[in-house]
Amino acid sequence: MRAGATAAVLCVAAVASAQEADDPHDAQPERPTVATHAYTVWPGWTEIEFGLEFDHSSDAHVFLTPTTWKVGLAKRVQIEATTYFVSKSDGERLSGFGDIFLALKWRLADSLPLLGSFAIQPSVELPSGSAALDDGKTIGELLFISSNQLGPVELDINGGVFVRFSDPATAPANSTLWTVSAATPVIGSLGWTMEVFGYPGTSGQAGSAPIVGLLTGPYYAVHRWFYLDTGVIIPLDGPQPHAVYVGLTWNMGQLWVAKSVSATSR
Repeated sequence: MRAGATAAVLCVAAVASAQEADDPHDAQPERPTVATHAYTVWPGWTEIEFGLEFDHSSDAHVFLTPTTWKVGLAKRVQIEATTYFVSKSDGERLSGFGDIFLALKWRLADSLPLLGSFAIQPSVELPSGSAALDDGKTIGELLFISSNQLGPVELDINGGVFVRFSDPATAPANSTLWTVSAATPVIGSLGWTMEVFGYPGTSGQAGSAPIVGLLTGPYYAVHRWFYLDTGVIIPLDGPQPHAVYVGLTWNMGQLWVAKSVSATSR
């Protein structure tokens, strides 16, 4: 996974309950799953997501605090930056800040046949973490995102490819990701999300085994602009650790006044 252990679960993450917001102050959660939805923060508005995750496997313990800051840059376009603090023990104890992830999400369409709302999200991981954790890699990703509303259920399907621009010669140059995520209201402001995600294996001296995992748990809308989530991550195949997580999504408000954009034109 991108940032080691299961950091990608919360670094590029999504509660599938999010839909196209009719009000710019409505939160657009991209927590807690690996998947993201096709929707974007309104132009000029900003949102922050913060999480705590604890991973456990037979030979390692990892604690993560993934944090993402999102800004609506233009109609159907948002930019975001993600980083995290990590403390891990796998024979030796290391801690520090991880790499920075920069991403741009561009929603290309809202009502395509089968695909529904469709977006692309290019991103890059920059080797900017603490010296004890940084291995000097630069990784680019291109993610394809489909979001559909099926009655009360929001369905998000993602497929992505990673390209290593700088890494040891023994590391595989490319890898892929797939996700299927769904969420539905349960009662009142309480909902439930579930996702299956996978990282197909890579070959070579530094290749990795395939990973398939299940993420599931409740989310709660404290306000239209503030969501809480919690849950578990369960390995289905490969070296995916067990994990528990908790986090929040907060639409913090307007940074600047953008040109008036109606809900139907977004």
